[in-house]
Amino acid sequence: MVAARITVNGKETPLAPAAPHTTVLDFLRDRGLTGTKEGCAEGECGACSVLVARPGVNKPTDWVAVNACLVPAAALDGQEVITSEGLATPGQPGTPPELHPVQEEMAVRGGSQCGYCTPGFICSMAAEYYRPNRCAHQEPGDTADSTDAEHGPNGFDLHALSGNLCRCTGYRPIRDAAFAVGAPADEDPLARRREQSPPAPAATEYTRDGSTFLRRSTLAETLRLLRERPDAVVVAGSTDFGVEVNIRSRRADCVIAVDRLSEMRELRVESDHIEIGAALTLTEIERRLDGSVPLLAELFPQFASRLIRNGATLGGNLGTGSPIGDSPPVLLALEASVVLADADGEREVPLADYFTGYRQSVRRPGELIRAVRVPLPLSRVTAFHKIAKRRFDDISSVAVAFALDIEGGAEGGIVRRARIGLGGVAATPIRSLATEAALEGKPWTAETVEAAAPVLRAEGTPMNDHRASAEYRSAMLGQSLLKLYAQTTEAVPS
Repeated sequence: MVAARITVNGKETPLAPAAPHTTVLDFLRDRGLTGTKEGCAEGECGACSVLVARPGVNKPTDWVAVNACLVPAAALDGQEVITSEGLATPGQPGTPPELHPVQEEMAVRGGSQCGYCTPGFICSMAAEYYRPNRCAHQEPGDTADSTDAEHGPNGFDLHALSGNLCRCTGYRPIRDAAFAVGAPADEDPLARRREQSPPAPAATEYTRDGSTFLRRSTLAETLRLLRERPDAVVVAGSTDFGVEVNIRSRRADCVIAVDRLSEMRELRVESDHIEIGAALTLTEIERRLDGSVPLLAELFPQFASRLIRNGATLGGNLGTGSPIGDSPPVLLALEASVVLADADGEREVPLADYFTGYRQSVRRPGELIRAVRVPLPLSRVTAFHKIAKRRFDDISSVAVAFALDIEGGAEGGIVRRARIGLGGVAATPIRSLATEAALEGKPWTAETVEAAAPVLRAEGTPMNDHRASAEYRSAMLGQSLLKLYAQTTEAVPS
């Protein structure tokens, strides 16, 4: 087996002597690439962001920004990484490098103050700079001032920077820089690189100091390995496990990576369901579905940040069993099921039957979540309400997902079917069965909703913690149903 190595800024770099738990951030800094900074070690500030070559949605390769503080360096064996230092073009001996267009705009518009967060902003901005078709809708004569709050005339989506924090509150010049960058030049090497496929997944077996990081080439090999090592930690984007490593000093004897398995990275639309591979990142799902599942489309912008969504997966979000994950309420409302696979075969389990207790599920040792299935047709009225202290990049106090079929129009139409998923109000994500029953067969009127709201307030067993009180959580449940009625009475199709 080839020795583990990562191509960093075009140069192959051996992984050794890094320990298997070493993050990409520490791996880079240990090699003198100190532009990558540690700000929070939890994926909340973006000071550590770097670019990774990943399979593209519209081109063979996408340059994707990820949190280097969360990803184990061993997970990038055989892959390509660009840091803030690698964006500039080296000059002739004795001359300074030529700044990348993103770096140039940040400099001339005063986008760097103390400078600590700047390399991370630049890498996240560069990922958006290289997003295919970003400039497709730019109009002649548009300037940096002819923008809305979140999108520039150059097609730049400011949400690409939602995971990057500036502690000097220098956001205005950073926004100006983002809205001023043009399209990549034809000779731009990183733009040309998008036309070639990313590196193929490398089979990895990296052992150091009694700990092992493993990656197999196929799902079948991985499942056999899991049978041999049922105690192993399974990782995809490492957005949860990376926090455990950094904040709680967790060290696993064996880690098995599944993020590059092709069998877990498919998205198929069948006649009666949509199958979403459990190792697809949320960004990949969002861009491939392109709004065709409105409830998921409403979820994605509220799920952490773009940096996190570039690594996080549905399989990981469900696999942790967290009662405050944002995707389970949505998938419960969609009546999704999970496909569990082990070395002996597969079984399909409705998500409503999957969770059995706090961070517990029916998944057996040696089983993986291979895919999530969403049945078709979809409900016509959907909404996702996330109650949190911050609008973006925060953990929910309460999350509520609705999927309703209303026959006969908005006001007075009959609720033929109601599915409601809840998060943050019990030891597991739950279906709001009592409220569903209180709505089904009733007219969609203010009277029906006002009668059902107290039922929804009583669902679950909300608790007091630092995010919200139990009383507040219950109140928000009832308010969420009233909000849905206000949102939909004018929008429900006849």
